[in-house]
Amino acid sequence: MTFNELETTKDQRPTVTIVGSGMCGMFTGLALDRRGFDVTIIERDVPPPDCSANEAFFSWQRKGVAQFRHPHAFLGLMCSVLEENYPDLLERFFEAGARKVSFEDSIPDHLKPQYNPEPGDEKMWVLMCRRATMETVLRTYVTQTTKVTIRNQVSVADIITEKNDSQEVFIRGLSLIDHQESNKRSELFSDIVIDATGRSSKFDKWLTSSGVNIREERDDAEIVYYTRHYRLKDGVSEPPRDAKNPSMGDLGYMKYGIFPGDGGHFALIICLPNEEKELRKAIKSGEKFDEIGMTIPGLRPWLSKNKSEATTAPFGIGNIHAVWRDFTGAGNNRLLNFFAVGDSAIRTNPLYGRGCSTGALHAHILADILSTESDPWSRALRFQEESERKVRPIFQASLNEDKRGIKRAAAIREGVDLDKADSLKKWFALAFGDALMAASRDKLFIHREVMKTINLVEKPGEFLKNKKIQRTVFKYMLRGRKRNAGSRIQPGLTRPKMLEFLTELDSKQDLGDQADKSLPRAAASAS
Repeated sequence: MTFNELETTKDQRPTVTIVGSGMCGMFTGLALDRRGFDVTIIERDVPPPDCSANEAFFSWQRKGVAQFRHPHAFLGLMCSVLEENYPDLLERFFEAGARKVSFEDSIPDHLKPQYNPEPGDEKMWVLMCRRATMETVLRTYVTQTTKVTIRNQVSVADIITEKNDSQEVFIRGLSLIDHQESNKRSELFSDIVIDATGRSSKFDKWLTSSGVNIREERDDAEIVYYTRHYRLKDGVSEPPRDAKNPSMGDLGYMKYGIFPGDGGHFALIICLPNEEKELRKAIKSGEKFDEIGMTIPGLRPWLSKNKSEATTAPFGIGNIHAVWRDFTGAGNNRLLNFFAVGDSAIRTNPLYGRGCSTGALHAHILADILSTESDPWSRALRFQEESERKVRPIFQASLNEDKRGIKRAAAIREGVDLDKADSLKKWFALAFGDALMAASRDKLFIHREVMKTINLVEKPGEFLKNKKIQRTVFKYMLRGRKRNAGSRIQPGLTRPKMLEFLTELDSKQDLGDQADKSLPRAAASAS
C-alpha cells in the first residue's frame, strides 16, 4: 500500500475537511495530502504543549479522546503502513523513545531453538510507545512535512447539507464555533467532509436529522477496564518474558496485561465485567490496584516496589461497544461527499489493541478510493465494500471474542463449568481449542501463524486452513483434553479466592499500621 503524489496545482486541489486530529484523523490527512488534496483538520481540543512527548503525556488536556492515556498496541498492520509509506516518520518515533519489538524478539525462550527466519516475519513487529508520544510526534510531522491546515479549539455545531429531487443528500460543509475567538460562529465549505471524531461522534445524529438513515450494528462488551501507569526505577531493566507466568492473561472473571511504553514507562490494565461490583470498587484504589496485580505471578516482576513506581492513579473507561455503521445501505436517501473513518464508523473493544491499526488501514483505504474514483456515489459504495472486505473480518473476530468473554464471565459468577461438554459438537470445539493452544505453545510454526492473526497481517483465523497445522492439532487432540488444557490455565486466583483476598485487604486496611504487610494468604496461594 504505497502512495504516489499527484502532480496538481493549488487551484486543482479538491478540498477536504477532517473533523478530529487523533490518530485516524492525522493518518487520513497525511494520506490525502500525499494524494494531492487540500486538507483542513478541525479539532476541538488544545494543541499539544510545547514540551517533550513524556511531559505531554501528563500535561496535554486531551478531553476529546477518552482513551488517550490508556495503553495502546501499535500492531504489525499499522507498523507496515508506517514502514512502507512514512519511513521518515518511523525514525522520528524511534528518536522520541519508541521501540521496535520484532517477531524474533517476541518468541518465547523455549521456542527460540526452532527459529529460522521466514518471509513475512519482518511484518510482525510491534511499536512500543504511549499514545501521547505517537500523537505528539505525528502532529509535528504533519505540520512540518505537509500542507495540511490544523485548526484547534474549534468545534462543529452542525453539518451543512443540500438535497435534490433524486433523493440525494450532499454534505457541503460545517457550521463551526471557534473557542479562541469568543465562540465566534462561521461556516466552512469543502468538497468532502470526513468524520474522525471516534466514539464521541455526533455526526450520526446530524445526519439522521437531515434525512439520512444509517444502518448500525451495536453490541455491548459488558466490561470496564482500568489503567495505571508506572515507571521502572533507575537502573532496572524490563523483566524477561516468562512463558509460564505471562504478563498478559485472562482469569475468566478478570483480564490483565502489561503494556511496555517508551522511556522506561509501562502500564497495567485490569479489565472487569460490569457485574463484578466488588472488584470494580476495589480496583479504583491505587493501593488495592497494586495489591490485586501482585496476586498474579506474571505481574509481580513489574509491580514489585523495588522495580517500579506508579506515575498515575488508576482510571477507567466504560461504555465499550462493538459498532459497525453502514452509510450506504439503509433508507432511500443517498449520502454523498461524507465519510466516517476509524472508530466513527467501525469500533472494536479497545482491550484487543486493534483500533489504531484498523484506523490507519481504514484511512488509507479511503485515500486510495478518493484519489482513483471521482463519482460521489461510486466512492461511497467502494469505501463500504472495501471496508467490508478488509476490516469486517477483524471486527467480527473481535466481536466473537467479546461474546465468548461475556459467556465465560457469567458462567464463572454462576459457578457453571463451561469446560464440561454436553454434546459431541461442544466436545470437539473444546478439545480442538485446547489442542491448538498446546500445539502453539510447543511448535514455532503454529505460534508464527497465530502471531500473524494477532498482528492483523492476515485475516483472523486464516491459518486454520493450513493442512499441516490441522494435522498437528488433530494429533494433539489424541493426547486428551486433560493434558492439553494445562496450556490455557493462567496462574492467578480463582474468583472465590479473589473475593476472599479483597476481604483480607479490607481487614488489613481497618487495622491500619498494625496490619501484617506480607502477601495475604489468598494471594500467596496463587504463587
